Amino acid sequence: MTDLRLEREFPVSPDKLYAWVTNTEKLLKWWGPEGLHVPVHDLDFSRLGPWYSVMQNEEGQQYKVSGQVTHVDAPKSVGFTWGWHDDDDKRGAESHVTFTIVETASGARLLIDHRELGDDEISANHESGWTSSLRKLSAQLN
Repeated sequence: MTDLRLEREFPVSPDKLYAWVTNTEKLLKWWGPEGLHVPVHDLDFSRLGPWYSVMQNEEGQQYKVSGQVTHVDAPKSVGFTWGWHDDDDKRGAESHVTFTIVETASGARLLIDHRELGDDEISANHESGWTSSLRKLSAQLN
């Protein structure tokens, strides 16, 4: 299994950054790589329980991912399971994601830990996706 960790700093308070990673309306503004939007979802990382999102590209291809919110520690962290669905809507291998917010001298840092990814190629694909999503978040907050 492979683990992935990304860190980004933002010039906002920890509380504001936490809202951007847990509040559905804010989350939808940056969730998913560039070029994708989320037409169908149950994204609410402010409470325990199931979540899912369907990301769609300009050609109409859809990518579904789902899981369970496993912990909420406002305004410090939120954790959830992650599993992609295939074309028959069968959920695949499960991995685990934690968003952690840390106060910095100039604002707040977001740490994304995505653990138990199947192999280096899967990890690289997720790193690319999270990096793209973080560019969208940065555009909202900078």
